[in-house]
Amino acid sequence: MADPIKRALTRRRFERGRLIVEEPTAKLVLGVKFAIGMTAFMSALELAHLAILHTWNAEIFASITGLSGTVIGLFVGQKT
Repeated sequence: MADPIKRALTRRRFERGRLIVEEPTAKLVLGVKFAIGMTAFMSALELAHLAILHTWNAEIFASITGLSGTVIGLFVGQKT
């Protein structure tokens, strides 16, 4: 398993002395990759906005906060 996101979302548990590995669905992995990519893109957009216009854009920051909260929630929710 070379994909670090898939490995991070994989659930491992012991049941009756056996290791059970539950891999995430392809849609979940793709959705997490998309959310991480969009968070990076929105962060770059906010930095460009600061560099060019010298002002803070609250809407971009709100979307960054929402996307990063979604990604963290996915990781925490998948592990439990």
